[in-house]
Amino acid sequence: MRVAITGAAGQLGSELVRAFDAAGWETAALSRPAFRLEHPTLDVAADLVVNAAAWTDVDGCVRDPARAMRLNGVAPGVLAALARDVGARFVQVSTNEVFDGAEPRAYAEADPTHPINPYGASKLAGEDAVRAAYPRALIVRTAWIFGGPRSFPSKILAAGRRAAGAAEPLRVVADEVGNPTPAATLADRIVALVALPAAPSLVHLAGEPPVSRHAWASRVLEEAHLLAPLPMALRDFVRDSTPPPHAVLDTALARSLGLGIEWRTGIIGSIPPE
Repeated sequence: MRVAITGAAGQLGSELVRAFDAAGWETAALSRPAFRLEHPTLDVAADLVVNAAAWTDVDGCVRDPARAMRLNGVAPGVLAALARDVGARFVQVSTNEVFDGAEPRAYAEADPTHPINPYGASKLAGEDAVRAAYPRALIVRTAWIFGGPRSFPSKILAAGRRAAGAAEPLRVVADEVGNPTPAATLADRIVALVALPAAPSLVHLAGEPPVSRHAWASRVLEEAHLLAPLPMALRDFVRDSTPPPHAVLDTALARSLGLGIEWRTGIIGSIPPE
């Protein structure tokens, strides 16, 4: 069996290549410059296509929402149609930011979506485009992926080390809550998902338990034997995008399928060395 993985050089894509290789698949790794979401093509034979490519610069999406919609909203539908036409299965990776985060509870797969920023809107449009092009496609929503050099734990570790010798303490938002998700485990779960005899068309694969940015950062710095950050309010953290404050994904369906993800162990081990 052959799988084509788009965005294969990215944080999740590289882990998907590893995971599918380990499971005995023949992998075709599609990444820049040969593969571009601006002009998506599928020039390899495949039994399965996993689209892990996206424009994930959330603040950049605010500055150029039209580009966000082209890359995250339109391109996935084109890829799904290409996969459909060659008889390949298709998996689209989406995000918790399709929800507004206004509910105090976790969001299940059947809950109404309501994105509040251009990134979330573009990713929801991508879900809709995939469903319209290929009703049998699988959509995986996830959140707060980490493991690469630009992910949250890496940035927090670097900031914590700088703060250790500075007069100004590190501050981290305490009222934004989500599901930290290790990229390596997520990739393993996607491999397991497509192996199921009857995989659901939409599933939330994300880390448990939910946690605030501040608590997550505190865990990272505790593992590194550095001082915990001070809490700050989301409204005081100035950025272009407005993140959903409590876009926690309900992972009950995933856990019932044996696809649960625990994020709290080995965080420092997932951070690339300097």
